[in-house]
Amino acid sequence: MSKPIVAIVGRPNVGKSTLFNALAGENISIVKDTPGVTRDRIYAEVSWTGYEFTLIDTGGIEPESGDVLLRQMREQAQIAIDTADVIIFLVDARDGLVDADSSVADMLRRAKKPVVLVVNKVDSFAKQQASVYEFYSLGLGDPVPISSANRQGIGELLDEVTKDFEAASDEEDSEDKIPRVAIVGRPNVGKSSMINRLLGESRLLVSDIAGTTRDAVDTKVTFNKKEYVFIDTAGLRRKSKVKEELERYSIIRTVTAVERADVVVLVIDAVTGIAEQDAKIAGIAHDRGKGIVVAVNKWDAVEKETNTSREYEARIRQILAYMPYAEILFVSAVSGQRLPKLFDAIDLVIENQNRRITTGLLNQILAEAVALNSPPMDKGKRLKLYYMTQVAVAPPTFIIFVNDKKLMHFSYQRYIENKIRESFDFRGTSLRFIIRERTEKDGGREN
Repeated sequence: MSKPIVAIVGRPNVGKSTLFNALAGENISIVKDTPGVTRDRIYAEVSWTGYEFTLIDTGGIEPESGDVLLRQMREQAQIAIDTADVIIFLVDARDGLVDADSSVADMLRRAKKPVVLVVNKVDSFAKQQASVYEFYSLGLGDPVPISSANRQGIGELLDEVTKDFEAASDEEDSEDKIPRVAIVGRPNVGKSSMINRLLGESRLLVSDIAGTTRDAVDTKVTFNKKEYVFIDTAGLRRKSKVKEELERYSIIRTVTAVERADVVVLVIDAVTGIAEQDAKIAGIAHDRGKGIVVAVNKWDAVEKETNTSREYEARIRQILAYMPYAEILFVSAVSGQRLPKLFDAIDLVIENQNRRITTGLLNQILAEAVALNSPPMDKGKRLKLYYMTQVAVAPPTFIIFVNDKKLMHFSYQRYIENKIRESFDFRGTSLRFIIRERTEKDGGREN
């Protein structure tokens, strides 16, 4: 099941960034040094009492006038309505209720999405009680008083958020067993054409899924008697005069689609070639541990004398060097060339995402790997790898018990990963490793 999406909406200077940082803490996945991943702090992983969700910052607003402020506030609210399961609407106790708050509250009420109304900058509830109660008039339920700067009331806020998205996640339970495939990519690379062609190839469109409220079109497709749900983000670009706003909106929409998917199909335009934005989108899917298929579209329009598929694939792999496991297909949405193979690739990736390897086999591979290439040493101390076991799937996740975590260099971990990939078919999926310390006395095993 996909993680719920929670979006923060609010006027300038009400404390959105401070709240975002307070909720996200240090765990901001998008600022990892992964090549090609945008450094903007647009989204982060948050955990609370056993629940996990993706927090999205819908963006800052720099108003030139009251009218511009209101328009941008509405656009920001619309992004949240389109993409989020739960919306945090942040207001300011010191400023009190202003017209822009009331206008956005009208939109949020009509959207029928769970909204948590949060009153920030409440340093003393006893002294500011009247300021908090003023926001009851917005008709969005009980205001939650907090001080994001002082980290007061954050627990109560998170309780409200998780209470709401429990119900939101239940809606998807019936669809869980059908593979979900997100079709993502830059504008005009042929995502819509590909979806339409796939529907034609499948010869059976079961239905558009009713009740889809996010900014994507979910379509059930049957191919060779197997069902798939395609999440299409194509054709839904919002008009914006500001390039940064458009790019932020595009990233938010992609994060949402990727979050809900089992497999991500990144569509690249073969004529214009792979671009920086493609690498950013791929980085989001990699960051999320999703299955990856790169579909190079419009391949029939490329001059083959100067571009062989092998050379072209080498260029893609160079730019997407951090995800060498990605499956790459050369297709044409217009002619239908090799499109049926997309379903084979999706099936392969889903199978690999959910593959479990027995502990005995894993430790046999580990022992062979250590014998072939001795673990590194530092200051006279050698890394010892005691034991490995798989603890999760989608993506396959392994715990390796060692004598000292600091000695497990990235290069040696990559070596172990490569040995596992050589032994088992994990094409199309990332692998995750958790390094734990154990003493030699207990053999590196859990007590």
